[in-house]
Amino acid sequence: MPDRATPAPAEFEAALASMKAAEPRDELRIEEFPAPGSLAPFAAALAADVAPDRHADDSDLGTGRFVLLYDPDEPEAWGGRFRVVCFAQAPLETDIGLDPFVADVAWSWLVDALDARGAKYVAASGTATKILSTGYGELAHRGDGAQLELRASWTPLDAQIAPHVESWGELLCMLAGLPPRSEGVTALPRRRNRG
Repeated sequence: MPDRATPAPAEFEAALASMKAAEPRDELRIEEFPAPGSLAPFAAALAADVAPDRHADDSDLGTGRFVLLYDPDEPEAWGGRFRVVCFAQAPLETDIGLDPFVADVAWSWLVDALDARGAKYVAASGTATKILSTGYGELAHRGDGAQLELRASWTPLDAQIAPHVESWGELLCMLAGLPPRSEGVTALPRRRNRG
């Protein structure tokens, strides 16, 4: 792994410029944060919240992370020099969390968003996790709740990263129950705050 003094390759710098030029939805508050240093020689990361009430607080509507990795040696598992690793999480109505197809829907939103924006990629993989919870004791007032988390990764085929960032942002907003930007797509209902 190169030391910190190693200049970033021009291709990675172009990817960073494209990432910064992304035009995510207005409902998102995005900021850069330190990327994990052990995953690739070069990396950049973004954190997002859906319309947070206060700066640096996780949103009650949804939160996510987007990490761009770059390795000029093209790791075999990646299938290219770039790799995106992302996370998106949002609360759901409990009855939506019980739906056996909600995870499939979340994954299709990501793939559809990437395709709709013309993002060039291969080797997409991920997991969708539904979390159902019931509060007891001091947390009994919270009642039942549900949450959906999507963790995904894919390999961008070029340095045009803006469509990837915008797709991740669209996924995050849709998980939070905001109307989609694409026609013919239905959003999940927002979770009502209890408490």
